[in-house]
Amino acid sequence: MTKSFGDAMVIDLKARVIQCLTCNVPGAAFLRVMHLVNGDYILIGPDHFEDVHTSRTRDNQLWFLSREPGATPVKLGQKMSEGAAISKKSLKIAFSQVAAQAPELAPEASRLVVADLDLSGIPKLVNQKTVYESKDRSCVIEAQDFYDNDTRMTFTCYEPEGRASVMGIDLNTGKVTNFSKSPGSYNEVEGIFPDGRYTAVEADRQCEQLGGTRGSGNIDIWKLRLDGAGKDFTRLTFFNDYEGGKASNPVISTDGRFMAFQSARTSDAAGVGYGILIYWFL
Repeated sequence: MTKSFGDAMVIDLKARVIQCLTCNVPGAAFLRVMHLVNGDYILIGPDHFEDVHTSRTRDNQLWFLSREPGATPVKLGQKMSEGAAISKKSLKIAFSQVAAQAPELAPEASRLVVADLDLSGIPKLVNQKTVYESKDRSCVIEAQDFYDNDTRMTFTCYEPEGRASVMGIDLNTGKVTNFSKSPGSYNEVEGIFPDGRYTAVEADRQCEQLGGTRGSGNIDIWKLRLDGAGKDFTRLTFFNDYEGGKASNPVISTDGRFMAFQSARTSDAAGVGYGILIYWFL
């Protein structure tokens, strides 16, 4: 993304050629762009910018964008919260909602919804199913990644006082697991590794040694084993060792060879960054 509430871009990592996907959309105000398995895209954001809060919450919605040059984004008619989970094997997606997008929910509740994208005609979502619901602010849900052949997925529970936990759900049984098991700390699940055994996490765990305020400001990228023990955390980046620095928004390549992420400042709002970096796994 060029910026929050801006245009979606795609970069050729070998040639370093950048292509704008939405520059044909007047006043584009998108927040996220994600690849579908068939090469098309999912966009997330409002249809116009009103103000940061309203446009990021009440008006945030899903769009389909064809990979064909010059294609126009198509609304999927679905309001949603924050980011979405996109399958790497099928046209299955998942998203969360809070009362701002789904007024029928209780004011403090949130829910996790799984759906299929139907491209047989005008793009639309079908087979929508709520797979998990939180009744109060003890867990505000954000979808993240499918794994294990789309039978499981990760999501974040945002908790009171700026904390967060890495969660997972078995979509067949409905069983939910807290993978981070670190109450009182910030652990936001991000890109998953191809084998589904590990995931990247934005975490504040280094504050135990470095000091500083716990929460989403002082974060670095960690690798967490999804075994349910919450003990196998490995630190990958060290930006937060330097005052005012952090690393965020990691995405793992589909072959697991590298990770893309961004550098940012601790004072920045979530999602803001100053460049895309590549981290190679040896």
